[in-house]
Amino acid sequence: MISRYITDDGKFREIEDYENGMWINLTAPTQEESIEISKHYDIDLPDIRAALDEEESSRVDINDNYVLVIFDIPTVEIRHNQEAYTTIPLGIIWTDDSIITICSVETPVIKHFIMNKLKDFTTKKKVRFTYQILYRTSMLYQSYLRVIDRKRLEMEEKMGGVMEDSDIIILHELESNLVYFDTSLRANRMIVDRLTRYSGIKKFPEDHELLDDVIVENLQAIEMTQIYRDIIKGTRELMSTVIDNRLNNMMKYLAAITIVMSIPTIISGLYGMNVAGRWMPLSSTPYGFYIICGITALICFIVMWVLRKKKML
Repeated sequence: MISRYITDDGKFREIEDYENGMWINLTAPTQEESIEISKHYDIDLPDIRAALDEEESSRVDINDNYVLVIFDIPTVEIRHNQEAYTTIPLGIIWTDDSIITICSVETPVIKHFIMNKLKDFTTKKKVRFTYQILYRTSMLYQSYLRVIDRKRLEMEEKMGGVMEDSDIIILHELESNLVYFDTSLRANRMIVDRLTRYSGIKKFPEDHELLDDVIVENLQAIEMTQIYRDIIKGTRELMSTVIDNRLNNMMKYLAAITIVMSIPTIISGLYGMNVAGRWMPLSSTPYGFYIICGITALICFIVMWVLRKKKML
């Protein structure tokens, strides 16, 4: 899908034709739409289609008549019937008179600008627009990171109760999300450094301040990712320890029950042996059966008291 936007006199609006200073947004463009943009702006078709490849690496390519910038943005997907986070490429192409954004899906990063939620936003300043997209991307990373941390806290609260196999899977998914984020954020940092060093970019004084904000927010997102990865790693180890401890306690409890239950089994087995009755203690004593049962119960209670003192029951 091709969408065209432009800002005139501070007003943001959608247009139908090609104009100077416009913003062209390509969302999952078809081959025909990509060819149309390629011919109109004399852009190599593979460069337009590059951002549609989920495995495309972040980079900055400088050509004679355009500049291609590709970096990763966060997005939500469904894995194991649950929401999870991953990263996908977003492409930005600067031409002499327009800026083009390319993405395989609709993303909150682009929607933020389409809904005109940003003050002092203009489609005619390509560098500033790119920095604003990078800034919005870093803020979205941080937002998703906070959601991941809240899910981790929920997992920790559940450790005091019953844990299921799905909890371990969820924790693994959270850790996988952070791996994707960490890799993409570091690649984005390289993109920002490359744009900073590129001397062919026309910059305004406001752009330098915005660029500083982009660098700060990107570094903060990287630090948050590293911190949350370490915390989740500790949470996973804690979960494994809790599960092992519960298993050990259960085995101790079952072993203690087995010891107690073996006492009446041994006594009844001895009295059930095929020997003459006169050789068995209390065999001819009135109420001998009840006496033996009482002695057996007394021994069981003594053993239970000893096991409880040893904290096995």
